[in-house]
Amino acid sequence: MQVQLAGEPEQPGQVNEDFAATTPEALVLLDGSSSPAGMESGCRHGTAWYVRRLGVHLLARLTDRPDRSIAECLADAIVETAALHGARCDLAHPGTPAATVVAARLHGASLEYLVLGDSLLVLEPRDGPVRVIGDNQHFATGQELRRALHAAELGSAERAALRLRYALAVRAVRNTGRGPWIAAASPKAAAQAETGFVKLDALRALAAVTGGAARYAEPFALGDWPAALHLLAEAGPAALIARVREVEALDPRCERWPRDPAREDATALYARI
Repeated sequence: MQVQLAGEPEQPGQVNEDFAATTPEALVLLDGSSSPAGMESGCRHGTAWYVRRLGVHLLARLTDRPDRSIAECLADAIVETAALHGARCDLAHPGTPAATVVAARLHGASLEYLVLGDSLLVLEPRDGPVRVIGDNQHFATGQELRRALHAAELGSAERAALRLRYALAVRAVRNTGRGPWIAAASPKAAAQAETGFVKLDALRALAAVTGGAARYAEPFALGDWPAALHLLAEAGPAALIARVREVEALDPRCERWPRDPAREDATALYARI
């Protein structure tokens, strides 16, 4: 694989809670699950610390354990990362650091892939339509709260309260079987990931994007995913993120394109097969 990647934090000078890393044979992309200010997590390390360590452990397992399935590699990486927390962190806390995951590796004549959570893997075949994998864990109560959050005035007390309600609602049910699954402290989440194989000779390229970069297609509608792949091929991941930032700057109060936050961490990865 020939891989390009780019990432930007939500605001200049802040820590990016996304993570991307690659070798010629494997790639990982993680999107940290941020918490509203003042919300407890039970962890003294934070989301960025967790995401970086989980990403590094996962990339290592993808490259050194071909005998393990890609979901088993994620489960192993979750266990290894949990062991680094130490006794002072409460990993049973519903707010413990977590991340969505996209991973892929060469496996013989195929590409093996995994997607857990609402980050996206976009596959471009040599023939046929583009395939988008991910963001398929629907949580009705959370979606209702999210719509109310997006409708509230930016910077208002109502919006802050709805942001907290939404975060608490999601964390109360994630990884329980009653809500979305995400990589956190328990390896059982890995078994809920969407996984599969694609023949390499049928695949032209792939892209992996976190939620901030996926805004290119939804909600901003700057182009469909074939258009995004064309932009990535011609100008690279940094250009896609730049287009997203341009639109965010045009709508700083989230009025034309309701969303929360107004800007967010954005990372994109593009690989030619």
